[in-house]
Amino acid sequence: MRYMVTYDLMETARNTNQWMGASALALASYPIFSMIPNPALSWIAGWGEVTERTFQRMTVKPDWGIRTFTCEDGMDHLVNIETVVEKPFGDLIHFHVPGRETKPRKVLLVAPMSGHYATLLRSTVKSLLVDCEVYVTDWKNARDIPVSAGKFDIEDYTLYLVNFMREMGPDTHVIAVCQPAPLTLAATAYLAEQDPEAQPRSLTLIGGPVDPDATPTEVTDFGRRVTMGQLEETMIQRVGFKYPGVGRMVYPGLLQLASFMSMNAERHGKAFQDQIVRASRGEASDHDAHNRFYDEYLAVMDMPAEFYLSTVERVFKGREIARNEFVVDGHKVDIGKITSVAVKTVEGAKDDISAPGQCIAALALCTGLPASKKASHVEPDAGHYGIFAGKSWRVNIRPLVLDFIDANSGTGDKKPANKNVAAE
Repeated sequence: MRYMVTYDLMETARNTNQWMGASALALASYPIFSMIPNPALSWIAGWGEVTERTFQRMTVKPDWGIRTFTCEDGMDHLVNIETVVEKPFGDLIHFHVPGRETKPRKVLLVAPMSGHYATLLRSTVKSLLVDCEVYVTDWKNARDIPVSAGKFDIEDYTLYLVNFMREMGPDTHVIAVCQPAPLTLAATAYLAEQDPEAQPRSLTLIGGPVDPDATPTEVTDFGRRVTMGQLEETMIQRVGFKYPGVGRMVYPGLLQLASFMSMNAERHGKAFQDQIVRASRGEASDHDAHNRFYDEYLAVMDMPAEFYLSTVERVFKGREIARNEFVVDGHKVDIGKITSVAVKTVEGAKDDISAPGQCIAALALCTGLPASKKASHVEPDAGHYGIFAGKSWRVNIRPLVLDFIDANSGTGDKKPANKNVAAE
């Protein structure tokens, strides 16, 4: 109970800032004030508009916003998001395009559980939807999951991936983005030993910390500097009374967001100052570049405490996967047992979260895999976000990933990938 007060205080502070923004916007927008033009009132209204929106969207799960899709027949088809597997902490969803011929490439996109929703991969999904049947792991906000649902740590996460892969079948091509890369590698190795017939055909790991010590960054150094006791004492709180998960121990999304923002505080501060000026001049719009980015960036979710703590302790501190010592449900996973699943790694040369070297370490762990089934790519001048959702992904990386999928599909009748994907 002692951490409920802290959780509720954080939510109260967020709610208060949202209310102050709304009040400032309403007060400064009274029509009577237009009789005496005053730049200060315009600025207050701009500040209120930006502040209200900023703090309001922190608690709202963004919509996927993928409603229609123009197919090769020249017609717009609806896109239905269908739940294939439903579980307490996350679902397997499918972006189904009714009326379109089923695409031969079946892709499982493993979204990170690192403070943001799976919708962070919206542009990735849209670009793959052109040529693939796309499935995504849609993780749920821990604050909305009752305590009765039990725990969820990295072993549970890995077993979720195993179940999703089994559900999709052996013709699946898996793409893991960022945080889940090491756990997806472990899930594939688990299947290689326990259920070889359910293994995917290929595995693409994008910017993930398979070996955090290969090229240390500020993120990995933080994990080294603090003890597990310090993390548990300062980062873990109990969900307050406002949400269905009341009493559940979590790493709050608001704390994670504060960490995200502090890494580039000056850049974010300037972005909000500029947006306030634009709003005060009437130049801001509901879906301008600033709002499109921050509507997603500021929407954060709570992580189960056991998942956050076990990730730090076992992936970053203990380097269990990097040392091939990872245990799932009492079974020691041997990554060397992967002998038929083609593995490709993708890294960004300017990635300051998962630096080059951390992800490619996966290939060295796949000792049972022939060199012909291993591939790697380092994208010049690309940062972390760009390697899965930016221009680098659209122009260079996506075609390479689709070519890798085709080369390891077991058939030669795949259609060429559409190399020209329009910018978002």
